[in-house]
Amino acid sequence: MQAFPIFYVTFAKKTQYSLIMQRYFKNSFAMQQKVQLYIEKHRLLSPGDKIIVGLSGGADSVALLHILILLGYDCIAAHCNFHLRSNESNRDEHFVRKLCASLDISLHTIDFETYKYAGEQNISIEMAARDLRYGWFHELLEKEQAQAIAVAHHADDNIETLLMNLTRGTGLRGLTGIPVRNGKIARPLLCCTRREIEQYLSENNVEYVNDSTNASNNYTRNKIRNTLIPLLEEINPSVRRTLYDSLSRFGGSFNVYEQALRRIEKEIVVNKGDTFKIDIALLKRQVDIPTILFEILQKYEFNAATIEKIVENIDNEPGKQFFSTSGYRLTKDRKFLIVDKPQNSTGNIFISESDREILHPLHLKIQRFVRPAGFSFSKDRNCVHIDAAKLQFPLELRSWQAGDSFYPLGMTQQKKLSDFFVDLKLSRPEKEQVWLLVSGTDLVWVVGQRLDNRFKISDETIDILELSAFDL
Repeated sequence: MQAFPIFYVTFAKKTQYSLIMQRYFKNSFAMQQKVQLYIEKHRLLSPGDKIIVGLSGGADSVALLHILILLGYDCIAAHCNFHLRSNESNRDEHFVRKLCASLDISLHTIDFETYKYAGEQNISIEMAARDLRYGWFHELLEKEQAQAIAVAHHADDNIETLLMNLTRGTGLRGLTGIPVRNGKIARPLLCCTRREIEQYLSENNVEYVNDSTNASNNYTRNKIRNTLIPLLEEINPSVRRTLYDSLSRFGGSFNVYEQALRRIEKEIVVNKGDTFKIDIALLKRQVDIPTILFEILQKYEFNAATIEKIVENIDNEPGKQFFSTSGYRLTKDRKFLIVDKPQNSTGNIFISESDREILHPLHLKIQRFVRPAGFSFSKDRNCVHIDAAKLQFPLELRSWQAGDSFYPLGMTQQKKLSDFFVDLKLSRPEKEQVWLLVSGTDLVWVVGQRLDNRFKISDETIDILELSAFDL
C-alpha cells in the first residue's frame, strides 16, 4: 500500500485528523484514494480548500464528510431541517449535531417551512426543498468564504436520474445524468456506488441515520430505485454497472455533440439584447431541424410538443406566436424565428421642460438651446432636433397603439404607424419595443426611427430641443 499522502495531514485540522484516524483509518484508504483520484480527474477541489458539506445525517453525506476530512479539506457542515418527517427530521438534526461535535466540525443548521414555500411558489415539495437547500448553501459559501459546496450524490443516484429522464422524455443532455460539477457545487462521490458507501461505513463502524421515506414508492425516484431497477436486474444482474458505464459514454458523446451544436448555433442565431433571432433559411439547411430547435429552445422551457408545432409552421405566414412555460415567446417572422420575453407595460412617462435626462424605460438625453448660425439638423435616427416652439409640455413617452398615425419627415401626407412598421419590416416583438414621443395629441417622434414632419427645424426656428436615445 502507498504511503499516506503528506498533504492529507498538512491541511487537516489536527483534532479532526486525530479523531478520525484513530477510529476509521483501518479500512478507509481504498475509498479515499478512489475519491481523491476522481476529484483530481475532474478538478473538483484543491488541497486546503474550505468546503461546505451538505450533511443530512444519512449514509451518503456522512461518508462524504469523513472522506473529505481524511483527504485534508477544511470542512464546514450544513444541515437543513425541512420539517417534512415530523420527529424524524428533529432526530436527524440531533444526530448531526452530535456527529459534528465529536469530530470538532463547525455546523450550520437552518429550519425551513417547506410546505408553505412549495405552496407559495406552486412547485412540488421535492423542488421546494431543492431550491431552499441550494439557495442557503450558496449564502453560506459567501459568508464563510468557502471554495465549494460538496454534496453526496453517488453512482446509483446518477443511474436513477438517467432512468427518470428517459421516462419523462429528454434530449441527449438528459442522458448524461447528474453533472460532476455545477458552478460551485461539487459531487465527489459520483464514482462510488451505494453499496460501496454502505460497506465503507460498516467496516469502519461509522453511524448514520436512515430516512424512512426512502422505502415509500410515493416518489418517482423511490419507485425507480425500489421497483424498476430490481426488475432490470432480473434481466441483467449487472445492469447497474452497465448503466453506469453507459452514462460515461453518453457524457463523452454529448461533449462531441455539444461542440458541433455550438458551431451551428453560432451560425444561425443572431443575438440582440434580451431578444435573439434564429435565421430560418440557415436553420432549414441543417440535417435535423427539430433537434437543433430543441437544443436551442429547451433552456427557455419550450417543451417538445410546442417545438414540434413551431417546426410544422416554419413555412407558414409570419405572425404566429408560441409560448414557453416560463413566459418566453417565439414569433414566426418572415426571415427569422424571434425569441423574447414580453415585459409588462411600464406605463406612460411624462417629460417636463426642466428634464434633461430620462433613464427608464429607455435612456434619453435632452438638451435645449438657441439655434446657432450655420446650424444643421441631425441625420442620425437616434438623435433628433425639434422646433421647441411647436411643443406642448409636458411631453409624453408611451408605447404605440392601434390607430396611431403621423407625418413622416419629408412627407406631407399622414401615414398609419402600422403601415410605417410594415415598410420598415419590423417584427411584432420589434414593434412592441418602439416608443413614441407625443406632444398634446400629436406624435412628435417614433423614437429611433423617424421624426414627424410637422416638428422639423425650419428657417424660422429659434429654440431647438435636441433628444438623443441610447441603447436602442
